Amino acid sequence: MRDCIYGIDRKVPLLDGSLVRYVNLDNAASTPPLKNVVDGINALAPYYSSVHRGTGFKSRLCTEAYDRAHEIIARFVGADMSTNTVIFVKNATEAINKLAHRLKATSDKVVITTGMEHHSNDLPWRYNYRTFYVRTTADGRFDEDHFDSLLEEHKGKIALVAITGASNVTGYIQPIHHLAEKVHKAGTKIMIDAAQLAPHREIDMRSDDDPGHLDFIAIAGHKMYAPYGTGALIGPKSEFIDSAPDYCGGGTVSVVTPDEVYWAGMPDRDEAGSPNVMGAIAMAIAAEALMNKGLDNIAEHERELTSYALEKLRAIEGITVYGETDPSKASEKVGVIPFNLKGTDHALLAAIAGYECGVGVRNGCFCAHPYVVDILNLKDSEISKWRSQFLKGDKSGMPGMVRMSFGCYSNHDDVNRLIDALNMIRNHEYRGSYHQIPETGEFLPKNYTDDFTSYWDYPDSY
Repeated sequence: MRDCIYGIDRKVPLLDGSLVRYVNLDNAASTPPLKNVVDGINALAPYYSSVHRGTGFKSRLCTEAYDRAHEIIARFVGADMSTNTVIFVKNATEAINKLAHRLKATSDKVVITTGMEHHSNDLPWRYNYRTFYVRTTADGRFDEDHFDSLLEEHKGKIALVAITGASNVTGYIQPIHHLAEKVHKAGTKIMIDAAQLAPHREIDMRSDDDPGHLDFIAIAGHKMYAPYGTGALIGPKSEFIDSAPDYCGGGTVSVVTPDEVYWAGMPDRDEAGSPNVMGAIAMAIAAEALMNKGLDNIAEHERELTSYALEKLRAIEGITVYGETDPSKASEKVGVIPFNLKGTDHALLAAIAGYECGVGVRNGCFCAHPYVVDILNLKDSEISKWRSQFLKGDKSGMPGMVRMSFGCYSNHDDVNRLIDALNMIRNHEYRGSYHQIPETGEFLPKNYTDDFTSYWDYPDSY
């Protein structure tokens, strides 16, 4: 799908002043936009108007496009719209926070999540419910035996089970329908954080009466080639329709009197204020494109590429790959590979790859601090020292990893560019002299300043 990606051949400057094609291996954080997403937004922009209740042609057109976007996202995840709803939000983080506030459960109930979650599927629960975490194994996998014991221990008291569909750190894919069967047998519901799963694998909520039915799903447009500020929460209408929304205001009501409020139906009551029409439509266009391409085809492409990258990493002395390292098991994960290079700070490696090789990767703990700490197998004394240093405002030398992550458009050349960079770094052949900023932990080349005005600046006012 390389020809489908906007800006795929855009060149960027290096430390030595040369220009090279940019290689984005940070897709787990955000993906670039699809060309047809950009084209669709540009085509609608001249007709942009308010949605719902407007009588003008532009308003009618945008309302139709916005309402259809809900239907497309429902089809993308296999949701039955007669019983379920699609609520557009800013991102998957807001989707999960919304569910944490709207869930029909009393505060004495508990939530079960896992030790491998992104902070977005951890913090909203721990601040609203007593939260229990499924352990992970030494190589970062989900411990199903512990999961079973937690379900049994808290049976009858569980408000929700919240699990990632695919880890943003190791890429491990969870058997979500298998787990859903266990959750429903225990008498509760399951929410899947599918932000990392949606761009890589087909999702099917299944019918409401299926034992493996997924009750709630959270997804994010910026991870599925539509970075225009929209996410979605998909779940049963019955969970929302009998209570007031977490945000009140315009669009959320049917009638307001001095003494009474009659809330609107779904999804209007949970989409307060003027919605991000362009973002929702962009997300729907991207979902259509992924469905048309075939998520199975994308999965096979990324499986082959992940296997190739794991083989290449094996040949580099001093590289430690975390999680699954066997190329033959690449199908068990999405295209995410975390690693470290012995003797090189993860932040320095990422900086050199970016400034001197034009390769974008991510480093650190990837908004999953407990999981990364477990995978790194840090001692309690190391964790204590790290925490104390961090609280003093010094992030230098913090534990972490480097992560390469693939999109549907990534190819062997992209992997090879990073492999070449790793060999160059391992051999200390990079040219720049770098210093670390204690407040952020990032490394910057000395005597170098980015000139961004040559690429984009705020347009002059009319």
